Amino acid sequence: MKRIKLLFLLTAGFITNTFSQATATATVTATIIAPIAIANALDMNFGNVAVQAGASGTAGTVVIAPAGTRTRTAGVTLPSTTGTFTAASFTIGGASGYTYVITIPSTGYIITKATTLETMTVGTFTSSPSSTGTLTGGSETLNIGATLNVGAGQVSGVYTNATGFDVTVNYN
Repeated sequence: MKRIKLLFLLTAGFITNTFSQATATATVTATIIAPIAIANALDMNFGNVAVQAGASGTAGTVVIAPAGTRTRTAGVTLPSTTGTFTAASFTIGGASGYTYVITIPSTGYIITKATTLETMTVGTFTSSPSSTGTLTGGSETLNIGATLNVGAGQVSGVYTNATGFDVTVNYN
C-alpha cells in the first residue's frame, strides 16, 4: 500500500508539472518609414545694397526675414533698384504626419568678393518653421533668413559664399 501511495504521489507530481506549463507565440513587425529628405529650392540673396562712401561711412546690416522681406540698419540703404532679394528655401520630404527638428547655422558665414577678397559676414540665421515642423502630406517648405553685416565703406561688387551653408532636418 505504501508503494501504491508513493507511486501515486510520483505520478501526480509529473502530471502537475505537465499541466503547469503553457506556451504562446508572438509575431514580430517593423515598419520602415520614408527617409526624411531636404532639397535646396532657392538660394539666399540680399539684393542690391548701397553704403556710404569711404571709411568715414557707417557700418550697417541688411536682414532677410524667412518670409522674404528685407530691412536695413544704420549706414546701409536699400536702393529703389532692389535687385533680386530672397530668403533661402528648402523642400522637406518624408513620412506624412511626422514631426522633425530643424538645425540652422549658429555661427556666421563669410561671403567674399572674388576679385579683391573683400568680405562680409552673414549670421543670425532664422527659419520658418522655427525649430520643428510637421510633414503635412509628406512635404513642407522651410524658409531661412539671415543678417548681412556690411562694413563702413564696403567695396562695391558681388559677394558670394560658394560653399553655401548647411541646414539639417531629423525626425523627432
